[in-house]
Amino acid sequence: MTSMAHTARRLALGLATFLFAPALWAQVVVGQSSGFTGPVSAGVKENTSGAKLYIDHVNATGGVHGQRIDLVSLDDKFDPKLTVVNARKLITEHKAVALFMIRGTPHTQAVMPLLDEFKVPLVAPSTGAMLLHKPVNPWIFNVRATYQREAEKAITHLATIGLTRIALVHVDDTFGEDCATGARKGFERAKLEPLFHEKFDRVKMDFSVIAKKAAAMDAQAVMFIGSAGAVSDGTKVIRGAGSLAQIVTVSNNASGGFIKQLGEHSRGVIVTQIFPYERSLSAPIVKEAFDLARAKGMEEVTPAMLEGYAGAKVLVEGLRRAGPNPTRASLRTAMETFRKVDIGGLEVTYTPTNHSGLDYADLSIIGRDGKFRR
Repeated sequence: MTSMAHTARRLALGLATFLFAPALWAQVVVGQSSGFTGPVSAGVKENTSGAKLYIDHVNATGGVHGQRIDLVSLDDKFDPKLTVVNARKLITEHKAVALFMIRGTPHTQAVMPLLDEFKVPLVAPSTGAMLLHKPVNPWIFNVRATYQREAEKAITHLATIGLTRIALVHVDDTFGEDCATGARKGFERAKLEPLFHEKFDRVKMDFSVIAKKAAAMDAQAVMFIGSAGAVSDGTKVIRGAGSLAQIVTVSNNASGGFIKQLGEHSRGVIVTQIFPYERSLSAPIVKEAFDLARAKGMEEVTPAMLEGYAGAKVLVEGLRRAGPNPTRASLRTAMETFRKVDIGGLEVTYTPTNHSGLDYADLSIIGRDGKFRR
């Protein structure tokens, strides 16, 4: 073969590789603003790690219609004002086809006007705020259960096991009030009143009064609603005041990082959960996530990682249904075609009048080994 013929053959082979190989040449940008630093950073990093488990797997196996999913994540330091700045940047500069897993109730609430202004979907916000469910926002697609359902279930459980002196403590913002609404439903169902009801400032946190009340009034349990940093700090102050009250919190704190923040005070803390037990390999979604994590050299899958993994599965299915060149509008339309879509033993349904996704809620307790137990 002559040198010229050899060169021509190589060019032909190269062209064939370009045309037919499964390499990903285009990108679908998805934007995330969340508190990668600050009081919720541990949970946010685990959420994102779980989401990337699935997104990386999808990209490695051909992407979505041959396109790579590019998750662009920006740190908002858990500041709602910065969340808005980041979201606008992701939408206008990065041209994100969707926003994904924004963390925090006030933060998600703050970007809602942008969703309507730019007609961009937000998939799997990492908050169970009822305001994202009712009334239905046409651009928000929830995956996880509501905080109200979690809080109500927690109070009902405490009453069922005979506890009656239950205090209600929550951060003074929309997230805290939303959870408190669910807790009050639990108190009503159990025909109880809170032993005391206290709020605390999200920025200037002072738990001294709360701790003194818990000890003086001999609280049997404290329903403690706040960020991982707030609940862990508050628990330490409560213990320092001599109270042995059962601490109960909701799933925004269902992370390994939260357990580490609690340190020696972690054992016995109850945390509500929104997905199946992360060590139960009989649950298909858990088995999938565990296998991918193990392939990456990770030792475990945490509840927060599982939330991210589930959110990513829903996002990817929406992108697949949106076609080869997804737009913000086509993604929204595609999401509303979900009818009992199986994401691994859990079924997700969306309609134009229902964007709630899942309603799974359970309880776990932190064991002496520093792991969640069901």
